[in-house]
Amino acid sequence: MKQPGSSRGRLFVTVAGRELSVSNLDKVFWPGDGYTKGDLIEYLVTAAPYLLPHLAGRPLNLTRYPDGIGGKSFYQKDIPGTAPPWVRTVTIAHGDHDVNYCLADSPATLAWLGQWGCLEIHPWLSRVDRLDNPDLVVFDLDPTPPAGFGEAVEIAFAVRRLLSEHGLRAYPKTSGATGVHLYLPVIRRFTYKEVERYVGRVADIIHQALPGRTTRERSVARRRGVYIDHLQNIKGKTLAAVYGPRPRPGAPVSTPVTWEELPGVRPEEWNLRTVPGRLARLGDIFAGALADIQDPGPMMAALGLTGGYEPTAPASEGGQGRWEPTDGLRNLNLTPVSSEARRGASSLPPGADRRAYGGKRPPEPGPEPPTAPRSSEPAGRG
Repeated sequence: MKQPGSSRGRLFVTVAGRELSVSNLDKVFWPGDGYTKGDLIEYLVTAAPYLLPHLAGRPLNLTRYPDGIGGKSFYQKDIPGTAPPWVRTVTIAHGDHDVNYCLADSPATLAWLGQWGCLEIHPWLSRVDRLDNPDLVVFDLDPTPPAGFGEAVEIAFAVRRLLSEHGLRAYPKTSGATGVHLYLPVIRRFTYKEVERYVGRVADIIHQALPGRTTRERSVARRRGVYIDHLQNIKGKTLAAVYGPRPRPGAPVSTPVTWEELPGVRPEEWNLRTVPGRLARLGDIFAGALADIQDPGPMMAALGLTGGYEPTAPASEGGQGRWEPTDGLRNLNLTPVSSEARRGASSLPPGADRRAYGGKRPPEPGPEPPTAPRSSEPAGRG
């Protein structure tokens, strides 16, 4: 980004050949850390080669913080006519009104979002050419105190183990808060409702295997443990973009990690300052979430998802009873073991950048997930 003149007032910069008006680049957006609007724009432009492929063709739900994380915030979906002419949008009908969603397809658009104070960029799970058929399935692992990031890691490995029983591979990233997000790239054959039911069924199975560590309670106030939020797979629901900044102290970034790294990750170490260097060293280790397209249909069939399924909480959490697994899954052992036993467990995703794994193929995953260090971090939405 070419930035002539002072950072005070309004000025014009050139980003990837497009001229953009910016202002107040020295306004502090993360007051406890000193990161400014200029730092945000610089990060988005630097991360653009890695971030844009994951946003391509996806409508964006945005959250704006014009005065930084200490000020008021508001959701922004509809892009006004005053946006630069090169900012692409897609019009989607919502009942009796239309919404013009942003489509980020250039570094300049990301810089404009930064100028707009968009500290959260949340892409849809489907693309504009087939809005009703997601090509990503997400497992949002959201811990509630006393559970923290370490407990979310344990459940991530349990989900990974269950998916691997059916030949499926998920890709992890930090939420940028205390949670973990797992992405399963899928063929565009299923509806949002089918995908939501599928994740709900997986959540039920994990909860039955690990009832003391997970919860199916939808009420945040009554939750204890890690909640696998299947409802994040509803059409229009979104999660923080991979490589997207978060409006939390420390300017954290939702960062992809390898399965090998995950047990030892400290999510707060990945932020506006540190992530660009990681990208330069490793490249996009989340590329598998774009290229490794899989078919969860056989697993859906094995779980008996033929329609009409609604996830329910166990009776102990206010539900009407819990789902009983099929015989083929009844004896699946998901009890965590020590992190030392499986700390190195990881598999190289098809087409992944081998630099992310030190040039070596990691060992194949073992039968049980590791136990990550326990955490007492405060809860935060993924």
